[in-house]
Amino acid sequence: NAEYMGVAGVGMLLLLALIAAAAVILYFFLTRRPTPPKIAIASPTIPSPPTTINLDQLKSHDRKSILCYDPTTFQYLGEVKALTTDEVNQRIAKARAAQAVWKSSPFEQRKRVMETLLRFLVENCELVAEVACRDSGKTMVDAMFGEILVTCEKLRWIIADGERWLKPEYRWSGLMNLHKTSRVEYAPVGVVGAIVPFNYPFHNVFNPLIAALFAGNGIVIKVSEFTSWSADFFLSIARQSLKANGAPEDLVQIVTGYGESGHALVTGDIDKIIFVGSVEVGKKVMEAAAKRLTPVVLELGGKDAFVICDDADVKNLVQLACRGVFQNMGQNCAGPERFIAVGKAYDEFCRLSAELVQKLTYGPPLRSGTIDCGGCCLPQSLKRYQHLVDEAVSKGAKVLAGGKIPESSEGQFYPPTVLAGVTTDMLVAQEEVFGPIMCIFFAKNDDEAIAIANNCEFALSGCAFSADQKRAARICQKMVSGMASVNDLEGVTYLSQSLPFGGCKSSGFGRFAGPEGLRGLCYERSICENRFSFIAPSIPQQIAYPSAGQGTSFCAGLVRLLYGTSWNIRWRGLVALIKTSLPSGHAKSQ
Repeated sequence: NAEYMGVAGVGMLLLLALIAAAAVILYFFLTRRPTPPKIAIASPTIPSPPTTINLDQLKSHDRKSILCYDPTTFQYLGEVKALTTDEVNQRIAKARAAQAVWKSSPFEQRKRVMETLLRFLVENCELVAEVACRDSGKTMVDAMFGEILVTCEKLRWIIADGERWLKPEYRWSGLMNLHKTSRVEYAPVGVVGAIVPFNYPFHNVFNPLIAALFAGNGIVIKVSEFTSWSADFFLSIARQSLKANGAPEDLVQIVTGYGESGHALVTGDIDKIIFVGSVEVGKKVMEAAAKRLTPVVLELGGKDAFVICDDADVKNLVQLACRGVFQNMGQNCAGPERFIAVGKAYDEFCRLSAELVQKLTYGPPLRSGTIDCGGCCLPQSLKRYQHLVDEAVSKGAKVLAGGKIPESSEGQFYPPTVLAGVTTDMLVAQEEVFGPIMCIFFAKNDDEAIAIANNCEFALSGCAFSADQKRAARICQKMVSGMASVNDLEGVTYLSQSLPFGGCKSSGFGRFAGPEGLRGLCYERSICENRFSFIAPSIPQQIAYPSAGQGTSFCAGLVRLLYGTSWNIRWRGLVALIKTSLPSGHAKSQ
């Protein structure tokens, strides 16, 4: 019998798998659309013969242009112009002129643009990933996850569901307006300005671009001076997709430069600003935008907590934890930085994490597919990482792996590092690391783990792991954060593009992704309209000018009739309305 049950169980699993596969095939069959246009974009060029630069050249270089280089080899990639204020304003004007046409475009055309983008990305994912790797230093695997997959999913969601969330939304008109319809319309704000960081040069451009275009806007994007080489290539992808579908190419503009260029964008003729970056710069963006009352969305980073309960399967969690913290060398807005192990889970998690991290390799990622970790994009970040580690060690933390800048290196590398015994009074526990450092805390129980998780100015995301899913869910519910994931990396929330992305406290405010992010690039317009065209508005005689003296009694009766909490009160309201409507009522007042 046991053998029979085992065979039956396997058969049932196979049947369920076949049903699921058939459902997926049917879904794609029923939702298939015409093949979008194919576009071709030339790969960005690299100067030949190859040369390298050094950091002294960067420091002495004038700010009229940007020296571009591969952070893992210091290979020179070229120069990009740093735009002046006038040049930024010219690009804003071009986007605005194009948006005047695009704002009334049909959703079908917008979908075709998105489908063209998606087709190019699917067919050229390796090329796009390689360009992003060369500019930012990440590995191809990191790029496939953080640049390609999430962008494809965003495109898929917006093609499938975007129109639904931008169509007029009808709402109940209320008791006073039963003869009317009420709706909210979502109109494009106009031209969106986005200032994006270096960590994911492709996705950071296309994340706001996709939503802005689909909502009917133009967009001007200021890219990081540390990843400007790839910007023109990414711009060509967007513009060719627009051109192939009869849309104005000038809808998308790229701005390269330093602080002056970013300030020009924020203070220019922009209708909404999206800023992704540090708290310090985010405050400056708010201050500058306030002069024109330009609304802003601020995504200012995070320091996500990763709670490991004492009943969790630590052995299987270590790979997940390391992927989370060392993905893109820790240069992630939503990525775990604080690993809080409860009770007996602490020692095992420390030991297994150290054993794995000590085996990781780092180096120029485009030279070998076996490199685990790439380089750090900012040259100044290495000394900052070292300062955080040294300060933590001086207060009692222990380095279990890494923890020292390599003495000889051709690129900007910091070894994957594991710090144990971290406490909340250390800088590494409070400042956003944005680098390859795993910080492990000990907690006696769940309450202490939650207290450690919430003892931080950042509140972007978090996650908790337990053999009891309800226990993990309770911990997530008590975290102060904009997002959370139960028994999985907190970053998986971003793979659900139907969900809004954003945090609270010093992680910023406003959202992108999901209906909230899409509608956030529109302004809401509330509209009431008569259900029937022959209905004409009129003012009741009791409250008409000049006053007949019955206005107060009429309004009080109306309030009691419509909103009374008992039939007696409503009856009194009806009687009052009848009295004020009788000719005798008007006569008395005269």
